[in-house]
Amino acid sequence: MERIWDMIGNKFLYDLYLINDLDTSLNQLMELLKSKDKNFIDSLNTPIDLEVCDEDEIIYLTKASAIIDYYLQVLEIEVPEWLRSEKLEFQSPYFYSKRISDFEKIKLQYTCPAPFKARNVYFEMSGLVRV
Repeated sequence: MERIWDMIGNKFLYDLYLINDLDTSLNQLMELLKSKDKNFIDSLNTPIDLEVCDEDEIIYLTKASAIIDYYLQVLEIEVPEWLRSEKLEFQSPYFYSKRISDFEKIKLQYTCPAPFKARNVYFEMSGLVRV
């Protein structure tokens, strides 16, 4: 049975979630943020009911919410409260790049901005510079 987009509750984020390649999905997300897509940004003001999302959706939303929170702050746009839910946090560190040394992992844990640390999600910031 095909799930409808309102399980996540946001058509933009659900469409991004459905992209099989995480790199492509996150690049599309960053493009929406970079262009300050009004429809996308406005859609974030409608809270997502995280209780109805499945585990895979929560994992995706945790990664995406770190990027969204960070760039909304950079763009000086108010961050919707639901994006900072404790449900959108990993118990152990998640490193986006799998090809980094233990030293680089420790460095990321100290140098990543707060929206990433709060979720235990670590991206190499140079990879997010495009926004």
